Amino acid sequence: MDADITNITSIAYKEAGTFEETRFEKIHNVIFESSQEASVIVAEEIASLIRKKNDLNEPCILGLATGSSPIKVYEELVRMHQEEGLSFANVTTFNLDEYYPMDKNNIQSYFYFMHEHLFNHVDILPENINIPDGKVSLEDLYQYCIDYEMKIKALGGIDFQLLGIGRTGHVGFNEPGSHFNSGTRSITLDHITRIDAAPSFFGIENVPRKAITMGIGTVKSAKRIVLLGWGISKAEILKKTIEGEITSHVPATYLQEHKNTTFVLDQGAATELTRIKTPWLVTSCVWTDSLKLKAVVWLSELTNKPFLKLTDKDYNDNGMSGVLTEEGTAYNLNIKMFNKLQHTITGWPGGKPNADDTNRPERATPNKKRAIIFSPHPDDDVISMGGTFDRLVEQGHDVHIAYQTSGNIAVSDEEALKFAEISRVLNSNSKESEKIIEFLKHKTENDIDTLEVRNLKGLIRRSESLAATRYLGVKDSNVHFLDLPFYETGTVKKKNLTDADIDIMCKLIETVKPHQIYAAGDLADPHGTHKVCLDILFEALKRLKHHSYMNDCWVWLYRGAWHEWESYEIEMAVPMSPDQVLRKRHAIFYHQSQKDGVMFQGDDNREFWVRVEDRNRLTAKKYNDLGLADYAAIEAFKRYYF
Repeated sequence: MDADITNITSIAYKEAGTFEETRFEKIHNVIFESSQEASVIVAEEIASLIRKKNDLNEPCILGLATGSSPIKVYEELVRMHQEEGLSFANVTTFNLDEYYPMDKNNIQSYFYFMHEHLFNHVDILPENINIPDGKVSLEDLYQYCIDYEMKIKALGGIDFQLLGIGRTGHVGFNEPGSHFNSGTRSITLDHITRIDAAPSFFGIENVPRKAITMGIGTVKSAKRIVLLGWGISKAEILKKTIEGEITSHVPATYLQEHKNTTFVLDQGAATELTRIKTPWLVTSCVWTDSLKLKAVVWLSELTNKPFLKLTDKDYNDNGMSGVLTEEGTAYNLNIKMFNKLQHTITGWPGGKPNADDTNRPERATPNKKRAIIFSPHPDDDVISMGGTFDRLVEQGHDVHIAYQTSGNIAVSDEEALKFAEISRVLNSNSKESEKIIEFLKHKTENDIDTLEVRNLKGLIRRSESLAATRYLGVKDSNVHFLDLPFYETGTVKKKNLTDADIDIMCKLIETVKPHQIYAAGDLADPHGTHKVCLDILFEALKRLKHHSYMNDCWVWLYRGAWHEWESYEIEMAVPMSPDQVLRKRHAIFYHQSQKDGVMFQGDDNREFWVRVEDRNRLTAKKYNDLGLADYAAIEAFKRYYF
C-alpha cells in the first residue's frame, strides 16, 4: 500500500482502471495514509475552485455533505478563511439532506451541524445557504422538494459536490432501491442507516425514520464529485462501489457513470480493494516476508487447507506462481510461514523468564515488567484484552491501568437517576442529588448533561472499573483515571485533542516508565474516541521517545469488540484457557451500566461479553484452520514502532 500513498498532492480526476493494478476499478480513487491528510487536500481543491470562481466574478455552487466524514474538510476551510483570507462571499451551498421531521434548532439537525462546523465561522451570506427544511408540512413537502431541485437548476447546477458513503451504499440519503435519475424527495431510512446514526441520538428509537434528500440524478448532474471514505467499516461497501456492477442495491455504484468523480480514501477504507488486499492478483509484487504471510494466509483460507497441505498447484492455480519463483517450492514456503505464525503464540505476554526469546514476541528480560494498559473507555481493557490483562497480573508484572476518558456519555439517564435517588436516600440533605434528579426528570432532547450529571455518570463508570480491576488483582493505586479533556463535552461530538490531553498522557508514562504499553488500535471509526485516544498516545510517544527509558518500551495495539486483527497482521497471540475465558467474562460483568442497556450497541445485538468471546473463539479457530494448535480462545496484538 505504501507506494499508493506516498507524496500525494493532487486528487485531480483520472480515468479509472487504466493501469494493470487498477484494472478491476471503475471509479477513480486516491488512497491517503490518514483521513486528516486527505481532508486537507480536498479542502484545497474546494478553496481553489472558490478563488477561481471569484476571479471570474461568478458564483461558486457547492453541494455539501454531513456526518463525520467531512468534518476535517470543513475545519480546514475554516482555517483557510481565518488565516489565509479565503472568502465565501461568492459561495452558494446546497446540502444533500435533512432528517424529517426535524427542527433546525435541534442539535441533531444537519442545519445545526453545518452552522457549527462551517457556516458560523466563515463569511458566507445567510441567504446563500440552502439546507432542506425538516419542518415543512407534509402537504407542502412534495412541492418543496420540486422547488429545491429547481433552485439548483436555476443557478446552473452544482460545481462541486462533496459526498460521504453509508454502509448501505447510500449517498445523501439515497437508500438501496433508489432510481438512477431520482430527484430531491422524501425517503424512508434503511435500518442500518438508523443504526449508524443511533449514537448521535442516544439510541435508535430516537432516530427519525424519514428524511429529505437530493436524488441520485441531482448528485450526478454536479460538474465535479468527490466522495470521502474513512475507516475499515466502510471498506466492504467501497469495494462493491468501486469494483462491482452498477446496481440500485448499492446506489453509490451509479457514480461509475460520472466522468469527473474521485473517491478519496484512507488506508482503512481501502483495505478490501483488490490491489490492496491481494496485489499479487493484479501486478507483480516485491515479496517481503509480511506480504508472503498475507498471501499464504489468503490462499489457505481460499482453498480451505492448512499451511502445510498447500501444494505448488494451489499456488499456480490462484495467481501466486511469482512467490514460488523466490522460494523454490510450496513446501519450503509453507514451513517458513508456518513457523512465522507459530512464533506469534505465547502464554507469556510479558516475556518468559529464563527462556530463549529469539522466536518469542516479547523479551525475557526484565523478568518483571512495568506495563500500562491504556483503555479509551472504562471497560475496553477487559473487553479487548481481559485474558492478557489477567495473565500479566498472574505472572507478577507491575500492571497499571489508565482509563483515558470518563465514559460518562455512555451511561443512560435512567441509570444515573437510579444512583442519584439512592444518594438522596442516604443523604436527604444533599442539594446536589436533588439538582441531578430534577434535571434528569425534565431533560429534553436538546439538553446537554450538566457538570453534576456528567460527574455522576463518570463516577458510575469509575466504580465499575475499580470493581473489575480489583477482581483481577490490581491494587487501586495502579488504576489511573485520566479524564482527558477532549472527551468532556457532554455530547457525542468531542473537542479536538490539545496539549492538555497530551500532557496528561506524558505525565503518566514519565511516572511509570513502562517496559510495555498496551493501547486500543480499533479504528473502525476514524473520528471516534478510540482514534483520538490513540492519536494522543502517538503524540505523547513522539515527545518522550528521546528519554533513555523509552528505549526499553514496546507498544502493543489491541482491537475492541468490533474487529480483530487479521491473522497475517498478528504479532502476538495470547491463548486463553476455558477458565480464563470465564474470568474475562466475570470481569466484563462488573461493568453493569454497559451490560443490558448499552447505549452504543451498533448493528450487533449481542452483549459485549458474548461478542468478544465469539471474536476470541474465531481468532483461535482461524489459527487452528491454518494448521496450528487448537485453543479455546486467543487475544491478538500488533506491535507499533515509534
